[in-house]
Amino acid sequence: MTTHLLSDLALARRLERAEAHANAAFVEARATIDPAVGAGWCDVDGAWAMFDGVGSPLTQTFGLGLFSTPSATQLEAIEAFFSARGADVLHEVSPMADPALLGLLAERRYDVIEWSTVLAQPVHRPLAREAAIIVRRTTADESDWWADIAAEGWGEQAAIVEFVRGLGRVSARATDTHCFVAFERDLPIATGALHVHDGVALFAGASTVPTARRRGAQRALLEARLQFAADAGCDLAMMVAQPGSTSQKNAQRAGFQVAYSRIKWQRGQHRP
Repeated sequence: MTTHLLSDLALARRLERAEAHANAAFVEARATIDPAVGAGWCDVDGAWAMFDGVGSPLTQTFGLGLFSTPSATQLEAIEAFFSARGADVLHEVSPMADPALLGLLAERRYDVIEWSTVLAQPVHRPLAREAAIIVRRTTADESDWWADIAAEGWGEQAAIVEFVRGLGRVSARATDTHCFVAFERDLPIATGALHVHDGVALFAGASTVPTARRRGAQRALLEARLQFAADAGCDLAMMVAQPGSTSQKNAQRAGFQVAYSRIKWQRGQHRP
């Protein structure tokens, strides 16, 4: 029987804080690995502002309007954080946020630039089954190797392979993030990651080498991570995908339900 999640403020707070925690851990890892970037984050009345370098997809906020009443003062403090670092201001906003936020963002001349779908499901232990795909967690000294495999999965998009590799090397070293590799006949063919926070397991890092697709690697990785999440005491799993994408469809086939859609807002440095 499928357990249907209720999309409400309480659920949004758990999901958005889990993703914020994952990004904060990433930023802290970046600060250790590459201090020259100046990576860091801060909590502004419940909204977590992350800086991972100008142009990084992690340079943005999470939780705005969910944990406190949004105000011009709060936005000014966040904008000052990013402005001091030469970065545009970006907010990932849940539809469960305080409605007053919409007027504030419009007044401050923010633009909508992106949508994303947040999916979730209760954590369950997958049924045991025999499979040709074997999955295991990586060890601390395999971080770069894991990142190399993840980057290989993007080999058809040569322009971003090194970018993905760089993100992977940091992500694999982030606190509370666990990395997994799928093998077929002892060959590593796919990767996945899991960040655990406050009972929420955030699924990310999915990548399969082009020559090994459609063989069940990601399904095996999903099941292995669900088992790990259950063993870790998590009760909720989540992932984020582009609306209508193959990733979203695969997640829904695996039991994830659409919790809500988010909007990303941007205010460039040129704006007064």
